[in-house]
Formats: sequence, structure tokens, C-alpha cells
Amino acid sequence: MKDDRRSRFRDAHSDRQAAGGVPDTPQTRSPAYRLAFADDDFLCRKELRPVRLQLELLKPQMALDEMGINSTVVLFGGARVPAPELRHEARTPVLASLAEYYEEARIFARRITQRSLAEGGADNIICTGGGPGVMEAGNRGAADAGGISIGLNIVLPHEQAPNAWVTPDLAFNFHYFAIRKMHFLMRARAICVFPGGYGTLDEMFESLTLIQTGRMERIPFLLFGRGFWERIINWEALAEAGTISGEDLDLFRFVESAEEAISLIDNWPDSGERRSSIPDLPQPSPTGGA
Repeated sequence: MKDDRRSRFRDAHSDRQAAGGVPDTPQTRSPAYRLAFADDDFLCRKELRPVRLQLELLKPQMALDEMGINSTVVLFGGARVPAPELRHEARTPVLASLAEYYEEARIFARRITQRSLAEGGADNIICTGGGPGVMEAGNRGAADAGGISIGLNIVLPHEQAPNAWVTPDLAFNFHYFAIRKMHFLMRARAICVFPGGYGTLDEMFESLTLIQTGRMERIPFLLFGRGFWERIINWEALAEAGTISGEDLDLFRFVESAEEAISLIDNWPDSGERRSSIPDLPQPSPTGGA
């Protein structure tokens, strides 16, 4: 990252380096003597959580700004979806059949990146969770086109390295799910959701809720694989029950191919609008007797 300081004061890097060269005494060995910003034990204390949240928001934000990235196209999808050449290794026949969506994600990301490069390379940068499966396909497609892409990884018990196609300078790692989700959506111009599991469902429904409630602008929201999504979620039943509005079913569209998705993105109705589809809710019932 660039150092754009215009201060006449000595910089923090210099003081951190100087502090490491002081004489070894009981005082300098004490944790109390460490510079606060260079003290990992201090920064990891529970009282410093607000500071850590701020740092996780700032670091990727500053890096994306410095790279001149204005907007993104986000791909959500399952880490277990295999590449077509590896479908024989899938854990279930259904997973093997979903390999076609790995290929569609790769094609889609390649075409979006080609268009981005033709328009200057600052907008519609592919952004994924940085892992395997559909995420890998998205970053791989961007690399196929000779462009950059973002990977927003998170530390998990089964942690692994980011997939090999994430642009190294745009490979971020998070501790807080909430801040990671903010970075997925803060610059998003479109969201594409491919078949996946709990993580994909979480990301999909949180994004839809933000749009539904007017907390986020309406943007193209595409679900790849109608058969998969209608099998696992009874969308119409939610509307019939009244737990969502019928209008909420218009917040997204089903697609099967990269070409169909790009066409819808180019012709999305109400894109950029911010309005809630939630009607006035009934007031809470009074408590106590008459």
C-alpha cells in the first residue's frame, strides 16, 4: 500500500524498527513496553474487537481504491462443485451433475472480464470467496481473459490457500464474516448465485434481504440453475404464505447460461433503485389484561 502521509512527524514504521533495536533489559522485555500497534497480544484482546473490525473494513477498502477498482460482479457458489474434468471425483451424483455450472461460471467470468478490460478495467471486476469450486471457476475465468479478480477468503477450521487464479494483490483474508459480507456487496453491480450449500444460502438470503428492505440498491440478481433452486426452496410457498410479498419474487431471475445472464444484466429493470417491498407491519399486540 502507498504511504501518502504529508506529516512532518516521524513515521510509525521507523519507530517500530527503532524499538526493536533497544538494549535488552527487564523493562524492554515487558509487554507493557511494546508499541501498541506492534503488539499482537494487545490487538487480539477482546476489548480491541471494535478496532479489529475497523481494520478489516479498511485494509481491503484501501487496497481496492489503490488498484482503481470502482465496481464488481459477485459470484457466490458451492466450494464442492467440481470442475468438469474432475466430476468423477464428486462425492454424489448430484454434485457431479453440477459440474456444468462450474463451466458456466468460468465462461461468465471470462466474458464479464473481457468487457471490463475493453472499458478500461476499473468496473465489473469479478469477486468471489476465493476458495475452490464455483469460486475457483470465477477467478479462473477472469484469468482466462487476462484480467484481475478478487478473492475474499475467511479463516476456517479446514483453512486452505486461496485458489490459484485469484490476483495475488487482491487476495484478502478475513476473521469476521460480517465485514467480509460488506466487502462482497459494497461495490457490487450484479450478484450471481450458483448451486451451493449453507454458505451460499447464507450469502444469497442476506443479499436478497438487504435489497428487499431497501438497505441496498436493486441490482441484477441471478440464480444459475432453476432446477436446483426450485428443488431446495419453495419460493412460491413463501409468497402464498404471506411471509414474503409476491413482488419479492421479482428481485431475482433464474438463468442457465452465461449468455442469458449477461443479457439480463444489460437489461435489468429498476437497477439502481432503492425501495422496500415490505408492507406496513402490524403493531405489536398490547400486553396485560383488560
